[in-house]
Amino acid sequence: MIVSSAFAGKRFAVLGLARSGLASVASLHASGARVTAWDRRPGPREEVADIAEIGDPLEIDLTGFDGIVVSPGVPLNTHPLVARAREAGVALMGDIELFAMARPSLPEHRVVGITGTNGKSTTTALVHHLFEGAGVATRMGGNIGLPILAQDPLPQGGVYVLELSSYQIDLTGSLACEAAALTNITPDHLDRYDGFSAYAASKARLFAMQRPDQFAVFGCDDEATRAVCAAEQARRAPGRAVCANIAALAARQDRWIGLKGPHNLQNAAIARQIAAELGLGEEQIEAGLTGFRGLPHRMEVVGTFNGVTFVNDSKATNPASTAPALGAYPRDPKPRIHWIVGGLPKGDDLDDCAPGFPNVAAAYTIGEAGPRFADLLEPYVPVQRCEMLCEAVSRAVAAAGEGDVVMLSPACASFDQFKDYEARGDAFRQIVEGLTGGRPVPFDFAGRSAA
Repeated sequence: MIVSSAFAGKRFAVLGLARSGLASVASLHASGARVTAWDRRPGPREEVADIAEIGDPLEIDLTGFDGIVVSPGVPLNTHPLVARAREAGVALMGDIELFAMARPSLPEHRVVGITGTNGKSTTTALVHHLFEGAGVATRMGGNIGLPILAQDPLPQGGVYVLELSSYQIDLTGSLACEAAALTNITPDHLDRYDGFSAYAASKARLFAMQRPDQFAVFGCDDEATRAVCAAEQARRAPGRAVCANIAALAARQDRWIGLKGPHNLQNAAIARQIAAELGLGEEQIEAGLTGFRGLPHRMEVVGTFNGVTFVNDSKATNPASTAPALGAYPRDPKPRIHWIVGGLPKGDDLDDCAPGFPNVAAAYTIGEAGPRFADLLEPYVPVQRCEMLCEAVSRAVAAAGEGDVVMLSPACASFDQFKDYEARGDAFRQIVEGLTGGRPVPFDFAGRSAA
């Protein structure tokens, strides 16, 4: 784990003992801090009882505390701890801010921070993959993988690659990334913010924490992201804040099995520019882009069977995230996507997906959103109302022919039928394996069947 002399002799409270909270308690304790921890669940409290005092920061005296480490899941716009911490003069922070505070005591390194409404997980994993493939010591954390504080520190010259949600940025005040990226900003998480502009401002804070000489790259396809880019260009030297150079990569995308679709072209351009900024050569970058297989549940090619490609895009939990998936498999020459869509909706329309409707051979609606989405889609594509995922996959498999794509890209949260998007994607994979006799064939890196 990461430990730091920056915390020695100090006192912290930790609220929320999920993965990042448990890592924060362990790191602070190992660094010589006095820790008070709390979670409403008794199990996690018992887990840290031997290294932390147990106390609810809403009830204990906060006088003398150096910080309150809050889980990103705690809503800062409504939680009473915010006012209580302000009255006590104690800063709220997250585990990423603890990492930022620990940086001066770590071996010399660089940090990449990546945010955005959609695409940040793929871009983060891709940047990490590029450095790892080039033999550069690297760690990936933040909103993806293991909490960064739970991982061993890198040797000198290493690169930490952090996916950062707006919630994590809200709890960070001093993380100056050597390179940072914003993929896009579209409406999301608005229950936590006073409108879209406040949500966009949260994303922009990642770049405000950078020094003017540090590097930032932006996916400039939406107005909000372009505005953040323009503001950063105004305070930096030329070339220190740039739009992603998509045109430079367009001719190469057919080589990348794990980076299909226009959205992944932008992700690749952002990753390439970050990698080049931090010293990787063009051959190293191209080898990494070709070898990248993508993330589980994000445009994940499960395999092929009887000429049908099965794609698990369960992580697409809003229409803006599903839209690029529908664009990744265009008409050839007829519509070929059998689209499984629905779940717990985050809105009442599919407007962001509309440009991809011509690529859809049929839609199979499921979950709470199913009836509403079926009504929206029926004027444009054939629709089968299915309710459950297993029924939708079965009908799609029966209808799909050679060259078609059966795609789970729900445009919805999973919580009406599954505990999370991973469980939903795993269920899709298992159903596909059952319907095809467990025989979908994986792809090799060149995009051919491996059989």
